[in-house]
Amino acid sequence: MDLKSKRVNIFIKKTTSWKFNLFLFFKLPMAFIARLRVKEISSNHAVVSVPFNFWNKNPFQSIYFAVLSMAGELSTGLLGLMHINKTNKKISMLVINMESKFYKKAITKINFICKNGQDISNAIDQSIQTGKGQVVIVNSKGYDMNG
Repeated sequence: MDLKSKRVNIFIKKTTSWKFNLFLFFKLPMAFIARLRVKEISSNHAVVSVPFNFWNKNPFQSIYFAVLSMAGELSTGLLGLMHINKTNKKISMLVINMESKFYKKAITKINFICKNGQDISNAIDQSIQTGKGQVVIVNSKGYDMNG
């Protein structure tokens, strides 16, 4: 197993263990309060869940837009962090635009899935090669418990 694969495996173990909750508590306290959880992560995809509960509920009996946005962003950002981590270089990320479409009220646990891991990895590799910032467009789709 090469060094990059080892670094990816260590990152995956960290994000799917209780230690990640400590990270959220200290670095992203609102994500901790909202109880965002990493359900799955690999080089190609990430799944982040957010429950429907008292803390996330708006007056219209659905999950706040901000909480849903936070979960969607985390599913994409984790892939970026993982691919940056495997390079062992200092690279920063920045969300420059966000669009969303809603088709149904979020009244159950929602899973956000981002499947753009390879696109993110390619952009990071290109940034390292050129020394210039790259723009990569990624999607995160949220699904309720009924799909």
